[in-house]
Amino acid sequence: MEHIVIIGNGISGVTAARHIRKLSNKKITIISAESDYFFSRTALMYVYMGHLKFEHTQPYENWFWQKNNIHLKKGFVKTVETNTKTLHFETGETLTYNKLIIATGSKPNKFGWPGQDLKGVMGMYHKQDLENLEHHAPNNTVCKRAVIVGGGLIGIELAEMLNSRNIPVTFLVRESSFWNNVLPEAESQMLNKHIKNHHIDLRLASNLKEIKSDENGNVKSIIIEETGEEIACNVVGLTAGVSPNIDFLKNSNIEIGKGVKVNRFLETNVPDVYAIGDCAEQLEAANQRKPIEAVWYTGRMMGETVAQTICGKKMAYQPGHWFNSAKFFDIEYQTYGWVFPKPRENEAHFHWKHEDDTKCMTVCFDKNTNKFLGINTFGIRLRHTIFDTWLTEKRDVDYVMNHLYEANFDPEFYKRFEKDILSAYSNELKLA
Repeated sequence: MEHIVIIGNGISGVTAARHIRKLSNKKITIISAESDYFFSRTALMYVYMGHLKFEHTQPYENWFWQKNNIHLKKGFVKTVETNTKTLHFETGETLTYNKLIIATGSKPNKFGWPGQDLKGVMGMYHKQDLENLEHHAPNNTVCKRAVIVGGGLIGIELAEMLNSRNIPVTFLVRESSFWNNVLPEAESQMLNKHIKNHHIDLRLASNLKEIKSDENGNVKSIIIEETGEEIACNVVGLTAGVSPNIDFLKNSNIEIGKGVKVNRFLETNVPDVYAIGDCAEQLEAANQRKPIEAVWYTGRMMGETVAQTICGKKMAYQPGHWFNSAKFFDIEYQTYGWVFPKPRENEAHFHWKHEDDTKCMTVCFDKNTNKFLGINTFGIRLRHTIFDTWLTEKRDVDYVMNHLYEANFDPEFYKRFEKDILSAYSNELKLA
């Protein structure tokens, strides 16, 4: 019987296993060094904040795997020998495969800072990070202050987590405004204010120089590169992005760049070896997308796609229109299509902001053809399927603006702001 081995039990690997099982009776083994069972990584923050228990982050009961004849193996793969199709574990054990799916996800970036491996320094990506945080920051008596390094989505989640336990937080953000490498300026400025309103000590245009240790190897303080200021702290969260978790492949025949290089069918250069999720690097990125996308929904889609190929129906990965969502404390964020920080050639942005400074919308369109290209919203929930349809149908921006109510999750909310939004849009058109 053909043996499919999947390294990694995140959303990509588990989705691949589930869909291979739906389509076949092949032998399936999932390997993970992190946890016995699949859990929702995005829910880790809610465990620390007391909204969930860890077992609530596991969408499948423990009996699910045995019932579906999916074998689980706890272990750390040290090397992959593709000539003999053999995995070598840190323990000295080996496992052979017929087809291999690499779904090892990401690891937090470390940039060689002095002290980056001290006790009390952690990312916020793995189950072990959650356990580490619970140990070093159970309350504001044990942890007098935490410093977060890096201004992305994981950084803001960690700030919210620590804030929920009344632990003071200093947030070092390299950019001159929060997430302004992704968001238009007005949205980024709104988030600066929102973060500060939650009593976070936000330090913009600030880099970490070093992390200092006490006599027991614990974090004692950090030094800011630009000013030399020393900030006493007990915990340092490293959230300056992530990179593919592929060190174990360095001496294999599998071609790697920043990630595991794959074609549109998610195949590597080695026959019968595939890569999916955060660790996969597309040789040809699709539709303005980046070659590596550390996003939950793209990982799930890759898992579904590779399962079809492995079960005899070769299928190219076609991710469709870009979308993403996140939460900045109590402001929900959604993006559909493409809205770049600054309009590109032939593009224009329409921006609306509510007077309470917690709700806004940016719409991107082609200023020559009026074609709708994308939308960002903060504090307004919109329906994914509607925008997916409008982008596919290549609707113009006037149509989208006049039909926004169709996409809104909360019609009452929209009725309250519809006149204001459309009035601002009409005025901007007159001025253009």
